Amino acid sequence: MPKKSRYEFEVEAHREQLIPLLKVILEAPGRLSSREHQQLMRRYPRPAGEGFYSLANLVDAWRAFGGQDGMPEFDEAQLYKLRRKPVRTLSGVTPLTVLTKPYPCPGACIFCPNDIRMPKSYLADEPGAQRAEKNAFDPYLQAFMRLQTYHNLGHSTDKIEIIILGGTWSFYPETYQIWFVKRILDALHDFGNGVDGRAEVRAALREKSMFSGEPVSNVAIQGALMTASYNETVQEIYADEIFRSRGMAAEIAAGRRERSPVDEYAAWEELEAAQRENESASCRAVGLVIETRPDHISEEEVLRARRLGCTKVQIGFQSLNDRVLELNKRGHDVAATRRAVKLLRKAGFKIHAHWMPNLYGSSPVADRDDYERLFGDPDFKPDELKIYPCSLIESAELMQQYQAGEWRPYTHDELLELLVDCFKRTPEYCRLTRVIRDIPGTDIVDGNKVTNFRQLVERELERRGERSVDIREREIDVKPVNEAELRLDRTSYRSSIGEEIFLQTITDERDIAGFLRLSLPDDPEDALVEELRGAAMIREVHVYGLALGIGSALAGRAQHVGLGRRLIETAAEIGSARGYRRLAVISSIGTREYYRARGFRDGALYQFRDLQVGAAQETTSPLE
Repeated sequence: MPKKSRYEFEVEAHREQLIPLLKVILEAPGRLSSREHQQLMRRYPRPAGEGFYSLANLVDAWRAFGGQDGMPEFDEAQLYKLRRKPVRTLSGVTPLTVLTKPYPCPGACIFCPNDIRMPKSYLADEPGAQRAEKNAFDPYLQAFMRLQTYHNLGHSTDKIEIIILGGTWSFYPETYQIWFVKRILDALHDFGNGVDGRAEVRAALREKSMFSGEPVSNVAIQGALMTASYNETVQEIYADEIFRSRGMAAEIAAGRRERSPVDEYAAWEELEAAQRENESASCRAVGLVIETRPDHISEEEVLRARRLGCTKVQIGFQSLNDRVLELNKRGHDVAATRRAVKLLRKAGFKIHAHWMPNLYGSSPVADRDDYERLFGDPDFKPDELKIYPCSLIESAELMQQYQAGEWRPYTHDELLELLVDCFKRTPEYCRLTRVIRDIPGTDIVDGNKVTNFRQLVERELERRGERSVDIREREIDVKPVNEAELRLDRTSYRSSIGEEIFLQTITDERDIAGFLRLSLPDDPEDALVEELRGAAMIREVHVYGLALGIGSALAGRAQHVGLGRRLIETAAEIGSARGYRRLAVISSIGTREYYRARGFRDGALYQFRDLQVGAAQETTSPLE
């Protein structure tokens, strides 16, 4: 039986209604349709006219009653039948997104929304932004709330990918960055231990007049007028808070002030202690993602991000055309993007690019050329990609070009044809994580308002007898996995620092069960830090399927059956055969134990194991 949690629904009084309801759901051969589920809820309503049971109620009831009164034992595989939005954890990990606070941004992009209630480029109506504002942008409150929601809906909270969004992360003060990450880890630890520290945080926020539950300001920027920039407005509205935070951090560092949970300060030693605790915690951070701009990537910034525990960087390419970047006041050129990607690759980060078709000054033809360059030029070739066609937002400066007739959004058919072409050109090693940004239609002045455009593209490809080969389209999801039918496939391509090898375990239909990204630098002695000298680098190991608890395995599921270990051993064979002295990995905080068990030792920023040069030959054989 799983560990009891203090957040469970009080179900005993509803035993008579819930047990027969759960039996019907769990005995069904597959997942019930929405209509079947609704009909079943009407047959077994809550007593005294209190409405219907939520999915969270059902999950908690099975946790409580499993193995009793003829109920089957609690089973993670069958829990899939109860989950709402099961796709959230079908990639093998549970994503947890938190937003930073509103803060000045180094950019002045004309396409960017200027909602001063939010960090730059975000809108208050977006779902994640609403959660952030509701929790006063506090990292602990945001993380804890999301964990509780996942738990209530039956998702695993053992392996968490932390995604930090909002503005330009690299522009926030270092003390804020350290504090922000530490407080997320604190939330993971408290939740996993059944401790709820939210009341203390809310009390501290109220004491500092930082939490009222209401929007900070009703001030709105009109993009067509732009009488004041986002930065000017934010600094005026949040001046007291920004000044207080800077002064407070100095006082705390000097030991002249005691801290509350919401004081935006933490020292590196405190973060490192939280990281050590997380290595064996119930809720582990198996990934940490930040969001930044190419012109704010330097060697110092890369190493700071690594020290924070970061493993992936979301980075706004937006365009690979200097003229388009200039017209849109992006603030950097394509050369800056080349430099940033090269530094990130040298440090082993996964590169998650953002690309924007339909920018001012571009066209469908130019966008096709841009996309061809994205994967044809060795200086780019991102591992993951978000495609965000430009949308017109009232607070964006682009309103001026729109009203002057200098820019228009692509028509539905133009956008569909462009994206169909992009999908066809996306290589197997890239994952298209998102197509169309989740902006509410009410915020879009003109342009595409269809949020399921990805499905439209996939249907059009299917109609033409084609299919996207990107990773997301091929993920194994909940399909049963027969290990004997999986084979090892290998793709090699050039990058700005050397050769990249993409190892994937796939079915005959090329559905993907797991993969590994191996970087083989041309000059392994030219390393950012000593521990990477002479090393091949594992940049990512990922096994797909339902996110399962740490150490658990289920028949027919890809996770925890040894695919990751076999991929790592194949990478070691390749590294040894190529003459590298060691194999390094950019491990996450919560995966350090996993890699130690596979022969890796801890360095300051990476884990690595020694290789016997030339002792192995490269393999392309099926998995054994």
